[in-house]
Amino acid sequence: MHDDDDRNTSFPEDWCRRWTSAVEDYAVIGLSPDGTIRTWNRGGERIHGFSAEEAIGKPFDIFHTLEDREVGRAAAALDTARSTGRAESEGWRLRKDGSRFWANVVITPLTGDDRRVLGFGKIVRDMTDKRRAHEAVVESERRFRTLVNGVTDYAIFMLSPEGIVTNWNAGARRIKGYSADEIIGSHFSRFYTPDDAAAGLPQRGLSVAAKEGRFEAEGWRVRNDGKRFWAHVVIDAIRDDNGELIGFAKITRDITERMEANRALEETRKALFQAQKMEAVGKLTGGVAHDFNNVLQILRGNLELLDSRHHRDPWSRDRIYKAIDAVDRGSKLASHLLAFGRQQPLQPVAINLAAALRGMDDLLRRALGETVRVETVVGGGLWNTLVDIHQLENVILNLAINARDAMPHGGKLTMELSNAMLDDEYVATVPDLAAGQYVMLAVTDTGTGMPQDVLERAFDPFFTTKPEGEGTGLGLSMAYGFVKQSGGHIKIYSETGHGTTVKIYLPRSTQPAVEPPRRTRAPVKGGTETILVVEDDRKVQSTAIDTLTGLGYRVLKADDAQQALTVLRSGVDVDLLFSDVVMPGPIRSTDMAAQATLLLPRMKVLFTSGYTHNAIVHGGRLDPGVELLSKPYSRDQLARKIRQMLDAPGKPDADQPGGAPAVAATPLRILIVDDDENLSEAISEQIGVLGYTRKSTTSAHEALQWLSEETFDVLMTDLRMPGLGGVELAKRAVAIRPALHVLFSSGYDMTDSPAMPFRWASLRKPFTVEELRAVLEGFRQ
Repeated sequence: MHDDDDRNTSFPEDWCRRWTSAVEDYAVIGLSPDGTIRTWNRGGERIHGFSAEEAIGKPFDIFHTLEDREVGRAAAALDTARSTGRAESEGWRLRKDGSRFWANVVITPLTGDDRRVLGFGKIVRDMTDKRRAHEAVVESERRFRTLVNGVTDYAIFMLSPEGIVTNWNAGARRIKGYSADEIIGSHFSRFYTPDDAAAGLPQRGLSVAAKEGRFEAEGWRVRNDGKRFWAHVVIDAIRDDNGELIGFAKITRDITERMEANRALEETRKALFQAQKMEAVGKLTGGVAHDFNNVLQILRGNLELLDSRHHRDPWSRDRIYKAIDAVDRGSKLASHLLAFGRQQPLQPVAINLAAALRGMDDLLRRALGETVRVETVVGGGLWNTLVDIHQLENVILNLAINARDAMPHGGKLTMELSNAMLDDEYVATVPDLAAGQYVMLAVTDTGTGMPQDVLERAFDPFFTTKPEGEGTGLGLSMAYGFVKQSGGHIKIYSETGHGTTVKIYLPRSTQPAVEPPRRTRAPVKGGTETILVVEDDRKVQSTAIDTLTGLGYRVLKADDAQQALTVLRSGVDVDLLFSDVVMPGPIRSTDMAAQATLLLPRMKVLFTSGYTHNAIVHGGRLDPGVELLSKPYSRDQLARKIRQMLDAPGKPDADQPGGAPAVAATPLRILIVDDDENLSEAISEQIGVLGYTRKSTTSAHEALQWLSEETFDVLMTDLRMPGLGGVELAKRAVAIRPALHVLFSSGYDMTDSPAMPFRWASLRKPFTVEELRAVLEGFRQ
């Protein structure tokens, strides 16, 4: 019985004392009613750093920070424990060495049988590691929120499993236009277009993400202001540790600019491909046109000669007229091919298109018929433009006829003129078009319109949707080539059932406008003057001679440029030189004409060609002062052109006021060096025509020998020669004759050549006689 009493009384008390003394993870402290430390265990020593002797008898606020002691935090804890039976808190506490730790503290009052407080039991646990881990998590979450909220290029937000927006970042506000207060709690389907929302796209995205873990798509989305943007969207499913779906993370990016850039890039690629295709076909057509026009010229000329011989025979005359009509159609076909290939010679003048359109009123109304109403709208302050008015009239007439054919039951044709600015963004998608000021001509019909596949091929040569025999498919391609050659831009806008608009942009000109030429038809007249016909095609030559002879002229002939110069040097008086542009032989027709006008300054020069080949056309335009009659031409066209030129005022004589001598009174002495014997001889002939004294050789060493024996004013040398090159030859020559001028003749450009210690100039082959004369005379200055 005693043993039992001992177990029930003394053992538990001893057991509790031993347990509290042995615990090291907790500071178990006994406090008096006023907070004085009465008991101390190993845990108190380990956690606070004080031994029992150092702690017992001290007030327990020695463990509190200065801030806590100043506000009486320790006494407050005891009051709370007295009144509520327990006080629990967390906060910073002090160790003996003054360092801090984060403590979890529980104070429990110890009461007697009469409920009087005998003291307090205090348990302290060091929670510093847990606190730091918690703070790290909090900091991580804070940084993540800061990161997400700071992102402005992406809309990042969370959705509930049902699609309700639960949070919102700054990027979402910027992209979609909603503040967090406006959108949180709303269903995310409000960002979709009405059609997409009605089709179930929002729920489909959530379903795919829930099933597959991720959904990605692009499409139109709607901002708060109702505007649309093209979005790239990713929805990720969010699940808890048990795999349960707890929501979705949604990331949206506004890629409208990228989409527009890709679209512009694709349009530029298509435009470049189209331009390259047009360029390739244009070169092919231009090459064929010369021979084709020569054939047509032979046919037309001989048919007109036959007509003049058999004009009293109705049957023959009818057949000849039909044949001539066929030649005319072939001529138009060739003209359209050249226009498409941007190889027709243009004679642009500054005009105001309003006056040009007014002058076409009667022509358009006759071509369109009574079922098509024509309306012309002209913007105020219309700028001038530099354009070949005759070719532009052909383009307008073709567009009007196309519009008429698209309105079989009648309709309205509107022709609008206005000023336009094409900026850098617009021209970026159009190859070979400069930004700037343009005059815009829009031709709009109310016809059937064109589907997209037809629209994409509208400018292709020979492409047509008309029945066989009703169109060549060259009308729009001719317009395309002409506008491009004029430095402009042409664009078609069309939709099936809603008509078509063709817009032509022509560069603005600041030159004063000239009046459009009147549509007059002068009577055909001949004459008795002398004409030299230079043509390498014998059949074309024969036809031209017979036609001119029939008009009363005295006609001489030459098969090439060399023969022509021989004829002119014979002393015969020639009033007009009528020459083909493209001919074989070492002398070009243009050089021959330049030499011919030096021999006969009053002589007029008229070129003819079916294909100019850039001989007299540069930048798509005839060289200044050049007259051209394109093949095939009619008898009337030839007669009017020749009469027009012969009746025009002549050139002033060299010895009259305003005249200029071909060369100076004292001729230059020129030494010509070129390793090509034929070329050396040709250049020597050119210099001889100009009246200079010359001597030529194919050897650089022979030239140096001559320089040591004779005086020359100019050394004209090829740049690249075997053995001794042109530059080294020039240096040695100037060492012999310091006053010598040097003229380099080369097929290469010398604009970037280094400075040389003598006076020099360069001519790029091939050069004209006038270019040669100008450089040589420049050495006199």
